[in-house]
Amino acid sequence: MLDALTGRLRTLESERGGVLGVLPQLVAGDTTGWTRVTEVVREPYDRLLALVDETADRWKAPRHVGAALLWKTYGYWHTMPMVLGWALGRRVPLMRFADTLVRPSAAGVTIAATTVTVAVRPDDPLAGEPGTLVVPDLPGAIRQALLDGQRPLIRALGAVARVGERTLWGSTAEAVVHPLLDLGPYADAARLLERIGPPVAGLVTADGDGYRRRTCCLWLTLPDADACSTCCVR
Repeated sequence: MLDALTGRLRTLESERGGVLGVLPQLVAGDTTGWTRVTEVVREPYDRLLALVDETADRWKAPRHVGAALLWKTYGYWHTMPMVLGWALGRRVPLMRFADTLVRPSAAGVTIAATTVTVAVRPDDPLAGEPGTLVVPDLPGAIRQALLDGQRPLIRALGAVARVGERTLWGSTAEAVVHPLLDLGPYADAARLLERIGPPVAGLVTADGDGYRRRTCCLWLTLPDADACSTCCVR
């Protein structure tokens, strides 16, 4: 059902020396060592703070910067399978918030799920098969998955580290665009971003043959750090 996506993620895993922030098969067969994201956002946020502070310590950053960098990793790997699934076969894997897992890793964090549902269009040959969800609008399904699967974490990060929601959604917007640039021009990725709509539309803009963010991920605030090539700070 998702062979093209799994193959692409395995290739990326190999190219990155095995360091990938999402399981290529998406589903974790054994949940030992994983934490449910529903537990991460449970007050008083002990597990979320542990992830934030681990990231902050790694980069010698204040807590709000650690939160932004943690989100840059989590948001990227949560978003990437959906947009690549859309691009490679118009099949979008959906990780329900209640089914999503996370664990610290060499990638910062790695995510997976206990089960995945695949959103497909009505004309897909697999429409109606077990494990599929037929939707009229795949970008709309991605938007809902971002709201359902990322907004609770974004709001919790704001609560514990006082980092702005727009800053964090900007990293998600980049996570929509960046993985698609190896498959086609920026204009194609930009169209998907606009079709997804709020809260990510408008947070990335064209810049030459590529793009530039309209928000900063706060990497620039680290000691001796240069701005990312796509940063709003030139």
